[in-house]
Amino acid sequence: MNNEAVLNMIFKICDNVEYEIDKKGIVTILEKQDHKVQQFFRKLKFKIPMYKKVELDKYSSYIFSQIDGEKTVKDLGEVLDLKYGKESHPLYERLLLFLNHIEVNCNYIEKISE
Repeated sequence: MNNEAVLNMIFKICDNVEYEIDKKGIVTILEKQDHKVQQFFRKLKFKIPMYKKVELDKYSSYIFSQIDGEKTVKDLGEVLDLKYGKESHPLYERLLLFLNHIEVNCNYIEKISE
């Protein structure tokens, strides 16, 4: 895939992903813990939380909250650069690494356009 194609990719947050955004803009992903083993141990009165909470840092939270199914990777990079400037550099290397991680490893987002 060439650079232009990568910059034109569009992502959206998966429909089954639950999350909260606090007053400071920090995103907390709520991963439901509803496996049969967990359900079994809950019946035995073990205190297993219904959700595992994954708190994102300020950069990740900002980008996650910008993913809307319309903005391209290039657009996301531009808004990140406007907000954080040099702090966010190397910009696209870090952004693409993050997007790939939350798409492939976490299944929080999905590609809707390449």
